[in-house]
Amino acid sequence: MSRLEKTIKNAKIGVLFHVVFVFVQFFSRKIFLDGLGDTFIGTTATLQSFLGFLNLAELGIGTAIGFTLYKPIFEKNYTEINHIITFVGNLYKKIGLFIIGAALLLSAFFPLIFESSTIPLGVIYYAFFTFLLSSLLGYFFNYHLFLLQADQKDYVVVKYLQSFTIIKIILQAVFVYFLESFMIWITLELLTGILYTYMIRKKIQKEYPWLHVSLRRNMVNTKFNSYPELLKKIKQISVHKLGTFVSGGTDNILIFYFINAQSVAFFGNYQLVILNIGILVEKLFAGTKASVGNLVAENNDSSIHQVLWELMALRFFIGGVTVTCITLLIDPFISIWLGDKYILDSTVVLLFCLIFFIRQIVQPIESFKQAYGLYGDTWAPIAEGILNLMISIVFAQKYGLAGILMGTNISIFLIVLVWRPIYVYRYGFKKPIFSFIIGFSKLMLLTFTCFIGLKYLFTYYIHLEINSLFDFAISCLIVASITIFIFLAVMYPMSSYFRHVIARVKNQLIK
Repeated sequence: MSRLEKTIKNAKIGVLFHVVFVFVQFFSRKIFLDGLGDTFIGTTATLQSFLGFLNLAELGIGTAIGFTLYKPIFEKNYTEINHIITFVGNLYKKIGLFIIGAALLLSAFFPLIFESSTIPLGVIYYAFFTFLLSSLLGYFFNYHLFLLQADQKDYVVVKYLQSFTIIKIILQAVFVYFLESFMIWITLELLTGILYTYMIRKKIQKEYPWLHVSLRRNMVNTKFNSYPELLKKIKQISVHKLGTFVSGGTDNILIFYFINAQSVAFFGNYQLVILNIGILVEKLFAGTKASVGNLVAENNDSSIHQVLWELMALRFFIGGVTVTCITLLIDPFISIWLGDKYILDSTVVLLFCLIFFIRQIVQPIESFKQAYGLYGDTWAPIAEGILNLMISIVFAQKYGLAGILMGTNISIFLIVLVWRPIYVYRYGFKKPIFSFIIGFSKLMLLTFTCFIGLKYLFTYYIHLEINSLFDFAISCLIVASITIFIFLAVMYPMSSYFRHVIARVKNQLIK
């Protein structure tokens, strides 16, 4: 199976399961808010953000392992793959033990952190340690997943993970609707995690019968000294992970501290919509990172250049279309879904969309950065995190939620959008950045023109009356159809790379 075929298979399965997941998630969100309350949902979101911070101890090993596995997978070097997975397994178990200790220390401060919360402290502790145990399953039992992902078989992970997640949410919704029980909702998080872990391990054993993981101490020490480059990458990626967390993972904590738990829930509603759209887009590109990794391993310079700009053109198209649709439709959707009281200020929505768009258009550069193993710019994530935190804290006190998102926008613009392409071109492609600036500016101009034109069109000429779910569905069809048509009409004749990638995908789908 070719790289493109694997990518499309990952995309098809990923999109199918995610569409079902999104439907179940949105249906259940209303039940959870009504049955458990805004404060409980906001509090659990904050607890999960705390766990996100603790999981920084993972040190970016997953990303480094993917980079390390590309070559032995390409060469079918099963012995080396076994060594690498064994190394990861032992390292992950040590990290898991460290996380347990850090979590116990953090939990000692809960009486102070949640002093004003209306949720009983016992429930908060139970939720936190349940979430903790669920995340620890990955460290002690599921470290084999990196092999599936590096081998472009992410669809296997998706099928199992999404199936169990969907079942969990349905069960939670049923119990909350009839019993309004915090404890059952929390307990189901752990039970489904255990079942998923058991089933995915069985599948991996069937998929890779030659995979034999030994956790003997002598092998760990030997292999630890045998991967100096891997250890170097892990140290570098750990700093990048810290910067990424501070840029996006601290939002809930800052909102909880500077505003309140209810605002975390309000923020989470919009986050749920926009992040799920982002995840859906990533499902379309499932396997792309591994494909790029294999492409770099082949070291074909002309193919690398062609694939980069095809991916860039496609990401600009998808990012532009989705952001346009979100800005026009998200407020009516929130109103119908949850009620008018949950609608946020238009500035907050625009800042949300800008973060989403930047993340979309930098993904091709991120994929090649990972494929080349370029993590030496450790100053960049530190600068990104400090900028984000400082600006967010200062602006939050004056502008509230919008101020926190301003911090995220400014930091990712300067570091992710400006610096990162310069770094990849200099040390990965080893080419001047000038050609990237020209190509990027052209795509940005095309996208911006389409966006402004569509906003003007729907503001002054096409008025959407949305008072029911049926009205919303019809409006979605109208907005999506017109938006896609305009973007295609502008980008197809103006970008040869966009024409090429559309033709490639079309031919593969027909095949």
